[in-house]
Amino acid sequence: MAISQTGVFRDTVGGKEYPLKLRNGEIERFEMQHAPLGLYELFDQLAGNGPAPQVRHVRDIVALGLVGGGMSDRAADMLIADLGPEHNTDLRKTAWRLVGATFFPVILDESGKKKPDGSDGEPSDGSPSPGTTSDPESETSAA
Repeated sequence: MAISQTGVFRDTVGGKEYPLKLRNGEIERFEMQHAPLGLYELFDQLAGNGPAPQVRHVRDIVALGLVGGGMSDRAADMLIADLGPEHNTDLRKTAWRLVGATFFPVILDESGKKKPDGSDGEPSDGSPSPGTTSDPESETSAA
């Protein structure tokens, strides 16, 4: 099977910026390791749909993103393993952006970092959002 490239971007992991990318090979490694959990289900969990993702899934997908970005397996594993639990919330945000960039690479600007307006597509409180919904108070009634 050919390994195709998907979105690549730079993000901070453990206080340092790295390139991250998920190719088919990394996605398949994740799904084999964590079957029956697949990347689509993890994406839903990161988006707030269903149960919260497990920390090991978040850490593994970020490590695989580092590998896809050019880091060796061993170095990526060591970097993630050396991060304490206080990094888990930031890793979850990184995982959200990584999987989002994989499925929707058009969200990346030409620099491969964040959207042109400087945002990263997340709500200001830092929690992932499952998508945009309309404000019921702003809707008008046809009645």
